[in-house]
Amino acid sequence: MMDNTVTWFEVATDDPDGAQQFYGGLFGWTFAAGAEGPIDYRAIGYPGAEQPGGGLYNTKGEFPAHAVFHVQVASVEETCAKSEELGGKVVVKVIDDGAGTDFAYLRDVSGSLFGVFHRR
Repeated sequence: MMDNTVTWFEVATDDPDGAQQFYGGLFGWTFAAGAEGPIDYRAIGYPGAEQPGGGLYNTKGEFPAHAVFHVQVASVEETCAKSEELGGKVVVKVIDDGAGTDFAYLRDVSGSLFGVFHRR
């Protein structure tokens, strides 16, 4: 696995532009608009990836924001600090869980919960 990647996932928010800026700034992800229609769904690409790994869905306020995924990162501490700089919040941070994994649960600018981890 490469740092800053996960398998397919979805981020749902009523502020897709804010979420796009947050995740793009934090992980270097790129966003491409989907087909025109009633749904605002943006494909999310990773640096160096050939195809999208997830999607950003505009809920238009019709249901709560959500995102459930874990991203492998080079440094949990650095990622937590950068997240806070971009307006996110660290909910829980564990450095050295005793099994060789650092991890944290974060909230993005919409309040969606997600996780980051680094396996030593």
